[in-house]
Amino acid sequence: MSSSTALSGRGSRLAALVVGLCWLAVLFDGLDMFIYGSVLPHMLEQKALGITPGQAGDLGSYATFGMLVGALTSGTVADRIGRKKLMVACVALFSLASGLCAVSGSVTVFGLGRTIAGVGLGGLLPTAISMVTDYARGGRGALTVGALMTAHHAGGILSAYVAKWLVEPVGWRAAFWVCVAPLLFVPVLAKAMPESLSFLVAKGRADEARELAARYAVELPAAPARKEGADRWAALAGLFRGGEWIQTLLYWLASFGGLLLVYGVATWLPTLMRGEGYNLGSALTFVVLFNLGGIVGMLVAGRASDRFGAPRISAIWFALTAAGVFLLSVHMPPALTFTVVFLTGVFLNSAQTMIYATVSIRSNAGNRATAVGWTSGMGRFGAVFGPWLGGQLLAADRGDWGFTAFALAGVSSTVFIGIAALRSRKDPAQSSPRQDLLAAS
Repeated sequence: MSSSTALSGRGSRLAALVVGLCWLAVLFDGLDMFIYGSVLPHMLEQKALGITPGQAGDLGSYATFGMLVGALTSGTVADRIGRKKLMVACVALFSLASGLCAVSGSVTVFGLGRTIAGVGLGGLLPTAISMVTDYARGGRGALTVGALMTAHHAGGILSAYVAKWLVEPVGWRAAFWVCVAPLLFVPVLAKAMPESLSFLVAKGRADEARELAARYAVELPAAPARKEGADRWAALAGLFRGGEWIQTLLYWLASFGGLLLVYGVATWLPTLMRGEGYNLGSALTFVVLFNLGGIVGMLVAGRASDRFGAPRISAIWFALTAAGVFLLSVHMPPALTFTVVFLTGVFLNSAQTMIYATVSIRSNAGNRATAVGWTSGMGRFGAVFGPWLGGQLLAADRGDWGFTAFALAGVSSTVFIGIAALRSRKDPAQSSPRQDLLAAS
């Protein structure tokens, strides 16, 4: 066997190790994110902690607000301490926060636990994406990141089964104790995960980075340009020059509606389906189908976008999502309801990614990362608003309007991204690094 073949083999094994560890970390991220929605119907029925529907919506927003904070600060923290250390810290943080939820004796303490967990959840995903992008084999960056993102929905499926098997016989606290289990994974992650090559290069540890890259036949990333902060602000200002400010606001509004829909449905789907007359077991089956649809959607959305254009797919995906969410408010035969939930998961969980694809394609190379990052950041406010909105509707005894309200959010995103696509004068065939758009989701 030649030395180059041996190096290539070691590089493949290293890439598999990094992707595998990151996949497990994101799986636990998804479990912790979705577990609240999975146990919420039981908590409301048992009046656990004296929780009311309005408070339940606030609690859901606490976690998404924490995710907003985590996502916005993760880059700065990672630049200081390293990607590996930040990943370890994030997993430990949301696991310990779940323990706080499990022992909480009041809504206030429970809410604090969900907020802290959100910070860890929000910081983990972009950091994990950065790690797998560093170590992805040549030409497989998009495929690798797409595969990583399926872990989040696999965690959602796991949350439904955890709730189904434990909540009724043991109680809701047991589900949160399961979410503490990833603490056992922390020492494995700390020992087995290599540091990010991008971080090593950025910190001037060039010899260490070159040795690691050569040992495992991994491409060494380029050194970052100087005055990065100034360049970043200049790129942000470029989003508002001339008529670009209209385009930018349309993208932000579309992202707001998209993430309102994603996190609103993720939090309230089991509760709303139970309100439609389904028992807890059936309601949790919908969570499984919804996340299975999300996995399928993530695998097919990129191909559809490459063939038919990201703006068109984004608008169509949101229109189909809105139709599917609205249909869930209509009583249908069980088999048809299961089908609608699955298809809604296919379109909903990848529609938001298509917004990032549209922004990435229609941005120039100089401000592409900034455009996608800020579109994602503005959308996070929708992620905070969605769970709160569902709680307010239930508190006002308007739970039957929940699916309609979320469907309207899908319609708004269809309109905004459609108008933005029509207004854009940029070349829609312009190439874009897929990791930019996937990292934002």
